[in-house]
Amino acid sequence: MAAAHDRRDGATPLEIEIEIEVEGLRKTFGRREVLKGLTFSVPRGGFLSIFGPNGAGKTTTLRVLATLLTAREGSVKVAGHDVREDPMPVRRAVGFISHNAMLYPDLTAQENLRFYADMYGVADREARITELLERLELSARRHDAVRAYSKGMRQRLAIARAILHRPRVLLLDEPHSGLDPRAVDILDGLLTDIREEHTFVMVTHDIAKGLEWGSQLMIVEGGRIVYERAAGVDRDSFSAVYREHVRDGSVL
Repeated sequence: MAAAHDRRDGATPLEIEIEIEVEGLRKTFGRREVLKGLTFSVPRGGFLSIFGPNGAGKTTTLRVLATLLTAREGSVKVAGHDVREDPMPVRRAVGFISHNAMLYPDLTAQENLRFYADMYGVADREARITELLERLELSARRHDAVRAYSKGMRQRLAIARAILHRPRVLLLDEPHSGLDPRAVDILDGLLTDIREEHTFVMVTHDIAKGLEWGSQLMIVEGGRIVYERAAGVDRDSFSAVYREHVRDGSVL
C-alpha cells in the first residue's frame, strides 16, 4: 500500500468556485486518530465518490462535513461557511443520507416531513412534501407510521427528508446499501433528476455505483487519502488500483 497521497494523471484541476474545501482535517476518538490530515476540495456541481475499507474514516469525514462531529485540527468549509465557526448556515446547506434514517417511527411519513419542513422553514411545505412523496413512490403510504415501512421505504423517505429543504450539498453514506432492486432504481432515477442541482459527496463500497456517479474518485485508507483522480477510469483498472492501495483488497 502506498504510504503517501497518490495523485495520478487526470486529477481534478483547480476550480474557481469551490463548494467543499477541506484542509489538514484531523479527528481523534480517545487516543485513536481516525483522520490524519485529509485535504481535498469539491467544486460546485461536482460529485466526489469516496471508497475505502471499513474503519478508514469515510463516514467520520461525512459527519464532520455535516457538523455532526467536530474536527481536532484543520479547516473545513461547506458552501462558503466554516463548519466550526458558522455551523447553522452549513446545516441549512447540507442534506445528509446516512445509516440512521433520522425519522420518527411513530409518526407517519407526512408528519415526519412536516416536522423537518418546519425546522428548515420550507415555505411551500405541503406542495414540496406532496412532490417528494410522489417522486419517491410513497404517496399511497403517506399516512402510515414509519415503523411499518420496509427498509427500502424508510431509505426513500430518508432521501425525501434530506432534500426537502433544497440543500446545495448532499452527503450520501452508502445510499444503495441494503436496497431492493426497485428502490435502487428509484434512488438512481432521483439522482439523475437532481444531479445538476447539487454538489455530492458519496461514501460507497460499490465500485460500479461510485464510478457511475463520481466526477472525482478518492480512496481513503487508515485515515489518509491514498489515491484521488478525476473520473474516466474503467472498473477493472480502478479495482486494481484499489487492491494496490487497500490492505484487505476487497472490492465489489
